[in-house]
Amino acid sequence: MARFLFVVPPLVGHVNPAVGVAAELTARGHEVAWAGHGELLWQLAGPEAVVFSCAVPPDLPVRPAELKGPAALRFLWQDFLVPLADAMAPGVTAALAAFEPHVVVADQQALAGGLLADAAGLPWVTSATTSAELVDPLAGMPKVGEWVGSLLDGLRSRIAGGRGVADPRFSPHGVLAFTTRELLGPAALPPSVRLVGPALGARPSTTDFPWEWLAPLRPTVLVSLGTANTSAGAGFLAATAEAFAGLSARAVIADPGGVLGDVPPNVLVRPQVPQLPLLSRVDAVLCHAGHNTVCETLWHGLPLVVAPIRDDQPIVAAQVVAAGAGLRLRFGRADAPRIAAAVEEILTEPSYRRAAEVVKASFRAAGGSTAAAGHLEQLALESLAHPRM
Repeated sequence: MARFLFVVPPLVGHVNPAVGVAAELTARGHEVAWAGHGELLWQLAGPEAVVFSCAVPPDLPVRPAELKGPAALRFLWQDFLVPLADAMAPGVTAALAAFEPHVVVADQQALAGGLLADAAGLPWVTSATTSAELVDPLAGMPKVGEWVGSLLDGLRSRIAGGRGVADPRFSPHGVLAFTTRELLGPAALPPSVRLVGPALGARPSTTDFPWEWLAPLRPTVLVSLGTANTSAGAGFLAATAEAFAGLSARAVIADPGGVLGDVPPNVLVRPQVPQLPLLSRVDAVLCHAGHNTVCETLWHGLPLVVAPIRDDQPIVAAQVVAAGAGLRLRFGRADAPRIAAAVEEILTEPSYRRAAEVVKASFRAAGGSTAAAGHLEQLALESLAHPRM
């Protein structure tokens, strides 16, 4: 039996894949603990999860939707990733001391996990929940790369006493990437990357859903912009509801911000939806191209309409289109007629469904949580065979 510590940021899309891997490790008899945002982790990993709560900056900002290019990158690092790592560091340090893990699994956006594990000489693996960071995104921007390096050096000095040398986003012990070549495409990858496919585990139910609304059978589309795009998505969701007024298909729209008013009778609006169970009952998905939502959709062999908003979403959307599994809309120009036409096409043109089935087959063959747990077990065995002095 080994002990695994998962270090994650306070982001649902980054926690959920780790939950699937942690559940597989627990089923194999290992001990699992978490370092991160306590309330979110107990919600997603279950109330019995062993959690070492980490602080979050009280003024941690949400990136404005209008930020693009270098300004968006500066915001990500200077205003989000580095302050988050500074705040999480004491909690992660306490977790390492109290839990004494054999292996640390550190999310790419929880920089404190990789930095502190590296400084302590512990085996650690990077959890890459989006394919956008699998290759160095700054390789063609040396000045920006130097700036990011200086931020990491400062962070390493503050929280780890200057110890360690590894980039916390790319562990030399391995990178778990929750995708496959069929979606990722032919990009060159470091040898440490393991393409394990989506890690989908059972999730605690957080919402009721009127399943009877789905009867009788007719084409149904799940519409979701994730949990972090409420303010940016109000106009898009309104246009989507309007689009379905002229369609024979129906829509289930996740509206966590309560931005929608009256909707057509073939549209169901819920503040939260049980996404994984629902995906087995719908025919397509309209979303923001968040990596988790895209992978969960393709795991079920469903085609997509993707309207990326920011961050890694344009990259993921491009992968969906290149795989032939969906259509892309420009988020800022997606009015009701454009949305209706895209939805109608993916529901009636069978090539999108066939392409989605190809990606689905690759996901299931990759192993998901089982494959990821196997890699972590092997690293733990090596750690147990050669314990630190």
